[in-house]
Amino acid sequence: MTSHLFSGWLARAALSCLLAGQALLQASAATADAPNRPTATPFEDSIAQRAQACTLCHGKQGRAAADGYYPRIAGKPQGYLYKQLLNFRDGRRHYGLMSDLVAPLSDAYLLELAGYFAQLDLPYPPPLPASLSAAELARGEQLVFKGDPARKLPACVQCHGSKLTGVQPFIPGLLGLPRDYLNGQLGAWRSGQRQAVAPDCMATIAKTLRLEDINAVSQWLAAQALPAGAKPALALPAPLPMDCGGLQ
Repeated sequence: MTSHLFSGWLARAALSCLLAGQALLQASAATADAPNRPTATPFEDSIAQRAQACTLCHGKQGRAAADGYYPRIAGKPQGYLYKQLLNFRDGRRHYGLMSDLVAPLSDAYLLELAGYFAQLDLPYPPPLPASLSAAELARGEQLVFKGDPARKLPACVQCHGSKLTGVQPFIPGLLGLPRDYLNGQLGAWRSGQRQAVAPDCMATIAKTLRLEDINAVSQWLAAQALPAGAKPALALPAPLPMDCGGLQ
């Protein structure tokens, strides 16, 4: 997808989510203004109710949107979700809709919101078949499990866990994500649109990867089924291969 078409698609998606959010807020206000109506539904003041604003873009219960760009947030480590909310709020990640939504929210509130989605244990959809050749997918698999020592590229499993399901509390899983999202995030790190606290290890990795590497890795990952009972690991079996400020 060319850059101007991709930007236009994002703008339309953001507008759709924003309009849906406004409709939800208006409906809630109408209910609050008419508490004595027999048909009025009492407003549930809970984190589950407030989290519904997130599901307008991220899908029902945070399972991911069908468009392939808004990712699954259900079941990701709480620390990772919390860090990303802080990154959007504090300007290290740049997406206007997310930044505007979390701008007025406190650290404590964002941590509570992250905890709500982290505790959801929901099934994943089946993976989509890849569209690359066997040789290209083999290259993606090699980078995932072995990296490229000649270019000082660590393997994905060295940070994201041997099962690629993430590691508590700050490292997300790589399976169950659409390839468009994986491509988009690696591209955002390459361009500087997405950042983490220095030293930004993912930015270093993404800028070392070639474009064909990114496509091969994202296609291979998106085509893999999750192992049964997939959850983030409690710890890595070995130290991280490089310093990552976003994990502190």
